[in-house]
Amino acid sequence: MLTYPNIDPVAISVGPLSIHWYGLMYLLGFTIAYYLMLHRANKTDSGWNKEQVGDLVFYGAMGVVLGGRFGYVIFYNFSKFLDDPLWLFAVWEGGMSFHGGLLGVIVACILFGRRYKKSFFTTIDFAAPVVPIGLLTGRLGNFIGGELWGRVSDAPWAMVFPKGGPLARHPSQLYEMFLEGFVLFVILWIYTNKPRPAMAASGIFMMGYGVFRFSVEFFRQPDSHIGYDLLGWMTRGQILCVPMVLVGLYIFTKAHSHQQTLAGKK
Repeated sequence: MLTYPNIDPVAISVGPLSIHWYGLMYLLGFTIAYYLMLHRANKTDSGWNKEQVGDLVFYGAMGVVLGGRFGYVIFYNFSKFLDDPLWLFAVWEGGMSFHGGLLGVIVACILFGRRYKKSFFTTIDFAAPVVPIGLLTGRLGNFIGGELWGRVSDAPWAMVFPKGGPLARHPSQLYEMFLEGFVLFVILWIYTNKPRPAMAASGIFMMGYGVFRFSVEFFRQPDSHIGYDLLGWMTRGQILCVPMVLVGLYIFTKAHSHQQTLAGKK
């Protein structure tokens, strides 16, 4: 068993103001994403400039935060919302959902595209390769905050989390950080290093995230107020990942079949 590095989740405290590591990880993720997209934008004939990259990061950040909060409330605590609608705005209590954040980013890309006259998939394909960076830093923030821990385990790398009871558990936040963050980033960054058909990058992202998150959910502790939703073993997160994988497979296949059709007409 490994010892959990019991880091104070509050990084900076000045009087009544407290800045948590989780928030700083979000900021770090958006900053790295900005410079990676700027690197791609500076390439010849990229079709992107510095102003557009900056605005896309801003739109994306708003989509992540607003969509993430709405998604958590709707997907994971809808009954509480019905009892107290104002709880939606109680962001200080925590609660963010990736799937809600994804929907928020989709809306943000649509709005961004209207402003800059860019198609939806031009925008989201450009952003997709750097999204895993935000997932990586976000899961690191979860780990530092000692939240979203894994199931009880006797693995030699299991840890006792301060808020997770006396038993050792999987550090599932680190599993997600590695798979959804690092591995998915490497796959997408290498794949998009040369021109690809529209929709392909988005398809890979959706399939990759869906498969990785579905897999890690076997090690992550289900939400205590939800438990298992289906078949006695499927969690809410796994159910939400199934349509992601199917949609991702569809648009990736469509992207490459369309490319082959165009090649056949030459």
